[in-house]
Amino acid sequence: MGDYQALEFGKFVDDQGTVHEMVSSSVIAAVPAAKAAAERFGGEVRFDFLDDRAVHWMLFQRREETEKASLQGCLLVIPIFIFGFGAWPFWDLVASQKSQRFQIAFIVVDAILLLTISALLFLRRLRDLRDKTLRNTRCRARLYRKITGIARRGGADIPRLYPYYGMYATSQKFFPEAPDRPVPERDQAR
Repeated sequence: MGDYQALEFGKFVDDQGTVHEMVSSSVIAAVPAAKAAAERFGGEVRFDFLDDRAVHWMLFQRREETEKASLQGCLLVIPIFIFGFGAWPFWDLVASQKSQRFQIAFIVVDAILLLTISALLFLRRLRDLRDKTLRNTRCRARLYRKITGIARRGGADIPRLYPYYGMYATSQKFFPEAPDRPVPERDQAR
């Protein structure tokens, strides 16, 4: 996982791990429609989209979660590859030459292993998907992307794909009762 204190203020990391410059809130505020959207959406999700420090923290949290989900995805792919795709060569080289009883047992065991591994990893990820604080971060990130899109269409010099990440299906609902992770104080010595 990343270190928020090590990340230079005004920079953030996208889904591919590339560091980008954050668009200043003054750029968004310069476009009246974007400023109005930032204030309207900010009221809906209890977030100040025109506060660079808060947006920087939100982008960091979003990347931190993406990194965690990517690791879990890799952990899912490895056993599926081994027990899914690796089963075919074993079947062709070994199991097809064995008795029908062995073949049935092989198919059943392989299917049970695949389903068990998938279910365990899904249940582990489900805990994160149910975390209302994380879902609020996703919701805010989705709205931030909308706001920057409005600013870009309004003439602001914002890159087309900014903020360089995809959308979440679980970013539609905001949970007002969920606690926010406080924005950490940055070291002033840097």
